[in-house]
Amino acid sequence: MYISFSRLAAWVTVIASLSADPAWAQKKYDPGASDTEIKIGHFAPYSGPASAFSVVGKVEAAYFKMINDHGGINGRQVRFVSYDDGYSPPKAVEQVRKLVESDEVLLVFNGLGTPSNSAIQKYMNAKRVPQLFVASGATKWGDPKTFPWTMGWQPPYQSEARIYAKYLLQERPDAKIAVFYQNDDFGRDYLKGLKDGLGDKASSMIVAESSYEVSEPTIDTHVVKLRDSGADVFANFASPKFAAQAIRKMAEVKWNPVHILNNTASSIGSVIKPAGPENAQGIISAAFTKDSSDEQWNSDEWMKTFYAFMDEYAPNVSRSEILAVYAYGVASTLVQTLQQCGDDLTRTNVMKQAASLKNYRNEALLPGVTINTGPDDFYPIEQLRLMRFKGDKWDLFGETISGEIGGNQ
Repeated sequence: MYISFSRLAAWVTVIASLSADPAWAQKKYDPGASDTEIKIGHFAPYSGPASAFSVVGKVEAAYFKMINDHGGINGRQVRFVSYDDGYSPPKAVEQVRKLVESDEVLLVFNGLGTPSNSAIQKYMNAKRVPQLFVASGATKWGDPKTFPWTMGWQPPYQSEARIYAKYLLQERPDAKIAVFYQNDDFGRDYLKGLKDGLGDKASSMIVAESSYEVSEPTIDTHVVKLRDSGADVFANFASPKFAAQAIRKMAEVKWNPVHILNNTASSIGSVIKPAGPENAQGIISAAFTKDSSDEQWNSDEWMKTFYAFMDEYAPNVSRSEILAVYAYGVASTLVQTLQQCGDDLTRTNVMKQAASLKNYRNEALLPGVTINTGPDDFYPIEQLRLMRFKGDKWDLFGETISGEIGGNQ
């Protein structure tokens, strides 16, 4: 299938014009870069309790293959080296050491999960290797003074949770909220964001909390405990596998509170379908990317390009998988960053360019959502829109909302 990638053509034109600039005359390389290649490291849970996220690594690999087929980045081919960490922090440390010390990658890109990235953060910064566009919304990825080599990409979990708090304060100010969360930085960030957003009302509105471990085979007892609290709002801050379990169990015990579901677990393919779409009706979540399963985007030019890309380069992944849109969006942001680097492919310049994205409009993002970074702002995306699951898809509602986290936290 022929694919028309107009953006790639535009990039080639830009790079051709920039190559005449004297600033591009002197080539500079760190390990992982050369005249012909850029080596990018990556890890993801291709196995284990969070293996639903393996879609991200698969689509990113396909994206870089597409980039290579269209001439690479400034004429250099991308070598994408991706390892399985099984969502295990010790395994992540082992794999990242291999990437940095044996494979000698230029950077580690979009490693997935708060626990795994927390385990490698100090190491990456000590080695002065970019830990770039982390696949986690923990606020710790936006601290350039303490960790200048680490940057996130997606909206911080605390920002997202504050948006849910705004919604509840406006629509259900007398709600009794039960919070279900993963017992690590991932879950605790959501919990903190919700409490911060509720402010003085947090202590009265939150009537129950229950955390789970990723090693637990089932979370049924947590759901029953939270139902018995008398809550009429359920804040589901779980990763996909456990979020799906919670949705199924709630239907089984006939508990029907207002259900808030975190964006990370909003995938129709990985969560809603396994849980049963009939059990997910009315769930409220938030989004910052377009939804490839939503018919409203069928006439969108970028979505047509995305569908064509998926058909040719990732035929074994469903086009309706929202994690695939995420993967495409974050991978294209890295390509933009590396293109801005020109012939200065040093790790220092990679971070400089990552912190120099101004009103960058990535077409995988919802209209109104833009990417902005600066030397003191390592939160590229801070905007979301609320959405409600109806029928077999998510319906957006309301305006684009900021979670009000900016700058160095």
